[in-house]
Amino acid sequence: MSDANDTAMQDEAYRDDAILDEDDEEIGIELLPLDAWHRAQGGRMVPFAGYEMPVQYEGIMAEHVWTRENAGLFDVSHMGQLLLSGEGLDAALETLVPADVRGIKRHAQKYSLLLDEGGGILDDLMMTRWDDGIYMVVNGAVKYDDIGHLRTELSDDITLNHMDDQALLALQGPKAVDALARLVPGVEQLVFMTGDRFDWNGTPLWISRSGYTGEDGFEISVPADAVEAFATALIAEPEVKPIGLGARDSLRLEADLPLYGHDLDPETTPIMAALNFAVGSKRRREEANFPGAGRILAEREKGAIVRRVGLIIDGRQPVREGAAVIGEDEMTVGKVTSGGFAPTLGAPIAMAYVPLSMAEVGTKVQLAQRGKIHSATVAQMPFVPHRYVRA
Repeated sequence: MSDANDTAMQDEAYRDDAILDEDDEEIGIELLPLDAWHRAQGGRMVPFAGYEMPVQYEGIMAEHVWTRENAGLFDVSHMGQLLLSGEGLDAALETLVPADVRGIKRHAQKYSLLLDEGGGILDDLMMTRWDDGIYMVVNGAVKYDDIGHLRTELSDDITLNHMDDQALLALQGPKAVDALARLVPGVEQLVFMTGDRFDWNGTPLWISRSGYTGEDGFEISVPADAVEAFATALIAEPEVKPIGLGARDSLRLEADLPLYGHDLDPETTPIMAALNFAVGSKRRREEANFPGAGRILAEREKGAIVRRVGLIIDGRQPVREGAAVIGEDEMTVGKVTSGGFAPTLGAPIAMAYVPLSMAEVGTKVQLAQRGKIHSATVAQMPFVPHRYVRA
């Protein structure tokens, strides 16, 4: 198959309806602070999480490969940036998430999950210890639900500030550190899941060494009124190009990074989602005072009924979200939650929930999509090794 056809297949695998939110037409569309900038850069805009966002610039395949080899700039300003503070904050948050909030050190980050009372996942999020509280980044599609949930569940002693005057950028790829360090000296001293405050030409920045591609990289919180100048300065660096939602989706899929609303939802527990590390604190397990602790800890010990796995699909045709996993009796026993062509592997891949008996690496499974049967094999995840810079 020619490179041109490979590119067309990859871009088709992430066509608009794979990324759009079903409710966008109903909830209305907002514009990002960089909306005009994206259009000027040639971004093809689509609705996502209530915003007009760039799905691609020059093509999903090319943008994916560029990020794996150089540095890609993603606009993730649709996500919610929150600052929580007040007396007893750590203990209060530990009634809502399974993480060891108390153990988060200054300027360190921790991934966690906002859980409902049955242990279902309301959202996944990142928390960072700032001097004045916990900085939390939540998913854009449910950020207002998260804010409402937090305000309802936390006492009046806790203050929640929605930092909606801040934009958020992600610079990802093996050369991200080279490009960013020229503009903001000192960022090279950060390691994975840590952050600090920096200054760029008088503009205050919060920068963490983190991201959602599996590559080394940074997430940068910048005042919305300064983000266009900063983004323009970044893409002036030879290693950096703007990258759209399509490549972000294929990159995170290769890296075994689940997407809320697709691979995670309130019907899913952390153990079902193969996120056992999110319940990794011995103290929290012993206290068992987070939502759904009884169910989650039982699943952690005995195994959940279903489990999120990675699949490598036979042939070249990607299998999309919603495809059925078929059991021996030709009944549906699971479903695909994310799928597409993996440029780094040169093959279609997917995430799916399957019965525990089918979750072992190497297991052969059958998938049904649009009247066609596809064969697949349960694979070790991540599909592409992470390249984080750790301490």
